[in-house]
This record gives sequence, C-alpha cells and structure tokens, in this order.
Amino acid sequence: MTYSIGEVEELTGIKAHILRYWEEVIPAFAPKKDMGGRRVYTERDVDMILRLKFLINERKFTIEGARDELLNDTMNYDAHADILDNIRQLRRELSDLYLTVRKYRKN
Repeated sequence: MTYSIGEVEELTGIKAHILRYWEEVIPAFAPKKDMGGRRVYTERDVDMILRLKFLINERKFTIEGARDELLNDTMNYDAHADILDNIRQLRRELSDLYLTVRKYRKN
C-alpha cells in the first residue's frame, strides 16, 4: 500500500512542509515519486515518520538526535523483526480503515 503526501499528513499529523524538510535532513527518509513527480509514501516511510514524530515531540530529541536514533533502530531491527512486522501489518490495516471511514464521511 502506498500513500499520497496528503494521506500521510492526515494519518500522522505532520504537515507536508515538515515532511519535505525531513527528506532533506534524514538520509534514510526518501519517499519515491510517481510519474507525475508526486511523492508516494510506503508503510516503511509512515513508520519512520511516526518514529520521528515520537522522538521529536515526545522525547524532545533534536532532528540530528532523532536521525541518529533512527540509525540505531535500524541496526537493532533484526532482533525484533517479527514483532515489528506484526505491528506494521496492524498499522497498515488501521490506516486503511481510517482512510476509508474519512472518505465516506466526506461524502
């Protein structure tokens, strides 16, 4: 499943201009672009955005500190891969459900 920048903004609460800034300062965060040049975010991208949001807003990391913490997370991923994959699957299902409900509410 992929998401547009608007959907990611809605799912995460992070404004589009901040997402674009994070692309510049976080090396591992680089969403793909479609044929029209629009950003296309994957589940992995959404996971990273939510982790950055937590580190910056809740744990009060600087952007540099959050970037370093993401690098540490990546190195430790193998030890908890099964659990993280299950969480990612649940988040995907909840995100899809949320976007579907929002779509029908607008109509």
